[in-house]
Amino acid sequence: MGVNLGDITTRKEIVFNHLRDRVIGVDAYNSLYQFLASIRGLDGTPLQDSKGNVTSHLQGLFSRSLNLMGKGLKLVYAFDGEPPKLKTAERDRRKGLKIEAGDKYREAVGKEDVESMYKYSSRMTRLTKDLVQEAEKLVVALGLPCVQSPSEADAQISYMCKQGDVYCAASMDYDCLLFGSPKLVRNLTLSQKRRMPGGKFVLTYLELIQLEEVLKELGLNQEQLISLGILVGTDFNIGGVSGIGPKKALKLVKDCNDFDKLFKELNVNFDWKEIFDIFDKCPHTSKYDLTWKKVDEEKVKKILVDKHEFNEERVQNILDKYKKELEQNSQTGLHNYF
Repeated sequence: MGVNLGDITTRKEIVFNHLRDRVIGVDAYNSLYQFLASIRGLDGTPLQDSKGNVTSHLQGLFSRSLNLMGKGLKLVYAFDGEPPKLKTAERDRRKGLKIEAGDKYREAVGKEDVESMYKYSSRMTRLTKDLVQEAEKLVVALGLPCVQSPSEADAQISYMCKQGDVYCAASMDYDCLLFGSPKLVRNLTLSQKRRMPGGKFVLTYLELIQLEEVLKELGLNQEQLISLGILVGTDFNIGGVSGIGPKKALKLVKDCNDFDKLFKELNVNFDWKEIFDIFDKCPHTSKYDLTWKKVDEEKVKKILVDKHEFNEERVQNILDKYKKELEQNSQTGLHNYF
């Protein structure tokens, strides 16, 4: 879910050429959840092989990664580690919503209500340990670096961005800004459209958000931005403070000289300092290898075709398209890492 700062955040529309030959840190879980929720049939059924194994995440990961790589983006996938203890409440909340969605989905099946079936099935999405491990194997087969974060992937990518090892963080959530990432890119997909509840699509644009510009325009420092996020609500204090949205939170933090006093006056039922420290001091590792290798077509096909019955011709066509794009790009001076 993440923190909602969209209403007050300065965003700049960019084109993919802006990201060419740059290193992009991708929140793996964020992407995998998107694929699992959106790559489904009209009745909400996810892609599966003949044994009932879900493959939506692999389809999305394979297609999007190669499409972006063909545009010259050097992807790095960061995976979540041990979540902060405060995230347990959010996980419990999401679990409850999935159970509720499951009940409504079965009710929709009984009524043959296809639109509702799609809506509620996407809310039942679960990212299991097995799905994550298989996604990691595919990322490696694609020749891309995997970084295992000790905790939140957003925090790890933000650290790497501050170190200059990645150009930007790529995520739909704004959390990376609270973690201090200098740059955030949203809507990192070539389709430039997003499927909404009910099966409708809305146009999206590749957006670049620069932390320095956001802080300058809002007149805040990083500590104030984190505090604003806590007021609005994060994964560690779901819903934030009742009745306070981004604009009201902005006014409060700009007028405040003592946050301890502010949160006490608001009579919150959470420890704001503990949440602040998650964003300010979240564990990360400096031990990661950012080495890109050639796509291992044999391993890719072993995962997709041999194990999960993907159409071999379609898989090969996507691989061939990528190689053709890479060859064209190399003629213009793009580094060839196939």
